[in-house]
Amino acid sequence: MDASVILSNLLTPAILFFALGMVATFVRSDLEIPQPVSRALSLYLLFAIGMHGGAELAAAGLSVAALAPLAFGAVASAVLPLLSFAALRRKLASADAAAVAATYGSVSVVTFITACSFLEDRGTAWSGHMVAAMALMESPAILVGVLLARRAGAADDGRPASSIRAVLHESFLNGPVLLLVGSLAIGVLAGEKGWKSVEPFAHAPFKGVLCLFLLDMGLVAARRIGSLRESGVFLTAYAVVAPLVHAGIGIAAARALGMAPGDALLLAVLLASASYIAVPAALRIALPAANPSVYVPMALALTFPFNITFGIPLYSYVIERVWMLA
Repeated sequence: MDASVILSNLLTPAILFFALGMVATFVRSDLEIPQPVSRALSLYLLFAIGMHGGAELAAAGLSVAALAPLAFGAVASAVLPLLSFAALRRKLASADAAAVAATYGSVSVVTFITACSFLEDRGTAWSGHMVAAMALMESPAILVGVLLARRAGAADDGRPASSIRAVLHESFLNGPVLLLVGSLAIGVLAGEKGWKSVEPFAHAPFKGVLCLFLLDMGLVAARRIGSLRESGVFLTAYAVVAPLVHAGIGIAAARALGMAPGDALLLAVLLASASYIAVPAALRIALPAANPSVYVPMALALTFPFNITFGIPLYSYVIERVWMLA
């Protein structure tokens, strides 16, 4: 692989701001982004990517070819936790194995957004229906993870019925998911005219906001690194190997489905990413026996930095080579 591709990605402002956040934490700087500001930045990114994806989807239409990646993504989000749980159960208690499986079956919205920015920097087109795929892939893994833990006899909060209702609500109706899905729907309904009316706000500041958000993510990720000592060598390796395996599955599926390179990269990134927002929020309610100091640092302090720095250009390189052979 050409090292210049990785170097080019590492030297983009968004990645450099993520690194700045980590450095600031390591040198014990008092740099911080207040939580309300961080939340506002994340809501803006969800709104912008949802509107953009909805407008693209309205322009292209939802064809049968577009439905296949959506169906595959939803199924993969439910199946991957089953495979992960079978491997992790040998090393972890049921609750922790289920939590890690759910984490790596679900998706990271920020990793997806970073991949979209990567594609735009390279002038590679991507389809709006991939935003819908992201929305569909966030929740199935959470539900499967909870069911796996309960089937294996993991302790919970003693309220099975109410907890299931709570996790359903948290998975499908929590604020970020609702905003993303709602923005996607509004983008579809408003179409190109609607997108043009919000484009000065939703498009022009996007990369600058992404830089500030990744700065905050760098601060948070560096604080979580200390917790990785509890994960051990096996889980540390898993946090890097699992994304590579899952991305490989995504690339193979994208090739079989005849997807364009840009969409193939986004599918690979969705499968390779791990949730550090939706899953912890849902499992806090539905599976309190799971230890967040295991699965959150794995996703946030290892998998997330790996994907946005090395993973995305690596997956892109593999896709370019495979698609050239066709």
